[in-house]
Amino acid sequence: MTMSSTAPARAPRATTSRAAARRRPGTSRISRTFYWMVLPAVLLFFVLHTIPVLNGVFFSMTNYAGYGEWDFTWFTNYVNLFKDDQVLNAYAFTFGFALVSTVLVNVIALAIAIGLNSRIKFRTGLRGIFFIPNILSILVIGYVFNYLFSNSLPEIASRLGIDALSTSILANPDLAWVGIVILAVWQAAAFNIIIYLAGLQTIPGELYEAASLDGASTWRKFTSITFPLIGPFFTINMVLSLKNFLQVFDHIMALTAGGPGTSTQSVSLLIYRGGFQGGEYAYQTANAVIFLVVIVLISVFQLRVLQRREASF
Repeated sequence: MTMSSTAPARAPRATTSRAAARRRPGTSRISRTFYWMVLPAVLLFFVLHTIPVLNGVFFSMTNYAGYGEWDFTWFTNYVNLFKDDQVLNAYAFTFGFALVSTVLVNVIALAIAIGLNSRIKFRTGLRGIFFIPNILSILVIGYVFNYLFSNSLPEIASRLGIDALSTSILANPDLAWVGIVILAVWQAAAFNIIIYLAGLQTIPGELYEAASLDGASTWRKFTSITFPLIGPFFTINMVLSLKNFLQVFDHIMALTAGGPGTSTQSVSLLIYRGGFQGGEYAYQTANAVIFLVVIVLISVFQLRVLQRREASF
């Protein structure tokens, strides 16, 4: 009786071990398939991204004008960049614009997302409406905003007796950046709203019900439940927003083309103009390399700081 009762208990172990042994070849086969699937993407990335970047780093250490002969100058271009007032002003404008726009777009997008996540009528339709700016061409809506700032707004301001806005703000060196910020925030908020909505829908409703029973205010619910639980989504939006705003180009081309003068000239616009139109190919390529390093460092720093904030909650 003892032998017959223990024998069946050992059989499943042997069967399990044999089944595991049969599955081992399949595991290696799946692994090879995965690498074959990834290889084309890696090759495309290497050819279309890595090689051009390495080529740019190479030419950044020359005096190449985009045509003709060239000689090595090594790090002369990099040294001269830090002495160039036009380059420094472009960096100052770009960082100021990016910081203001990043803060505004995340505050506005989070507020709208909370409203769209509540129990309101036509919620689905409103979500679609708020996403429309994200699918529109930046240049197209930029020209529309250019008309509004240059014609409609001054006309309205003149009739209301507001002298400060009776002329186009895009022609004012001190106010032109405001128009660019308005356009950039309006267009970028759509994508951020979708990300925040995805985060808000992961929060269980029971938490808000329990907080209401405890007498928590709306602000208390936001600071203690909503904001901590959407921390990863906040991190994604902050990093992507700052990165995208640092690379601003289309908005400026459509509204001011870098003017008046060079008051709204971003780093990307300066690289484009100097490199492709001004015969400074190698010089602006060096500028692009520095700009790439700066963006990478800022993004990494943001990720570490914001992820620590997530862990502290």
